[in-house]
Amino acid sequence: MIKIGIIGGTGYTGSELARILCRHPGVEIAAMTSRQSAGRKVSDVSPFLKGYTDIAFSERLDPSGLDLVFVATPHGVAMEEVPAILDSGAKAIDMSGDYRLRDPAQYEKWYGHEHKDAKNLGEAVYGLPELFRGEIRGADLVANPGCYATSAALAIAPLAKRGLVGSRVIVDGKSGTSGAGMVPSARLHHPFCGESVVPYSVGTHRHTPEMEMAVGLFSGMEPEVFFTPQLVPIVRGMLSSCYMGLAEGADPGDLSRAYRDQYGGERFVHFVDEPSIRAVAGSNHAHVGFREARGTVVAFGVLDNLVKGASGQAVQCMNLMLGLDEGAGLDAPGLGV
Repeated sequence: MIKIGIIGGTGYTGSELARILCRHPGVEIAAMTSRQSAGRKVSDVSPFLKGYTDIAFSERLDPSGLDLVFVATPHGVAMEEVPAILDSGAKAIDMSGDYRLRDPAQYEKWYGHEHKDAKNLGEAVYGLPELFRGEIRGADLVANPGCYATSAALAIAPLAKRGLVGSRVIVDGKSGTSGAGMVPSARLHHPFCGESVVPYSVGTHRHTPEMEMAVGLFSGMEPEVFFTPQLVPIVRGMLSSCYMGLAEGADPGDLSRAYRDQYGGERFVHFVDEPSIRAVAGSNHAHVGFREARGTVVAFGVLDNLVKGASGQAVQCMNLMLGLDEGAGLDAPGLGV
């Protein structure tokens, strides 16, 4: 049995990883860390895992003997953990933003501090399987994409690659409150956000350069993205509406063909007429679609920010890295209601 470790097991992404992996047919969760909960059973801290794992949290993780380690920590931590994981012979998937941006200067600009592992930063593979599957397969280090970046890139990339849209992109993103993590804040206090829509980090969100990088790497276009994220009063789910000019000579039929050609054979990304958060919530599935009017294309990317936007996509990458079936442990539909 393949042995897996999780650094940071009590956050939303870490616990979601455990929820998915504890029923994965080919792997075993061998270790999970939590500084606050060290020594306590995982199933006592996360009661939804009762009956699925008997392990206890440890304060530190020894990667020797493990095949792959997920680092589900805030940014700035993974760059301290990943070198030792790779030196031990294990593979690593970073769930934070530490290895997403290939340029150390870009990382410092958007994350506010110097990157301490430039060597591995240059070798990390961006983990969006539907766009970069060949690079992920067999990689030693994968940077799991951000949730907003995944939803936007899936919507934009096929159109950009075929030259059907202009390079100026306005992304309007709406996400549930789980995307902000477990740490309480005034913005997440229910009386503040429960019946409201709250824009934040307008034009300054860290997923902006990631969107530009992912679309650029896949399509060859150099997009200029202006991104406005908004908090909406749901727990799970994300919708990115991406506004672009229709290229001269392109028509809606070209746009439809671009999506069908890119995603027609995919297991988890579906081109649909009406993308729906409820259709994908709780699953690793994503919807893409578009509308075109008066020379403007609005492309939509919809997913569950905790699954396809985080932990599910990480497991999808793990499966590719370890030579497993890509959909193993992920074959579940959305909740629907």
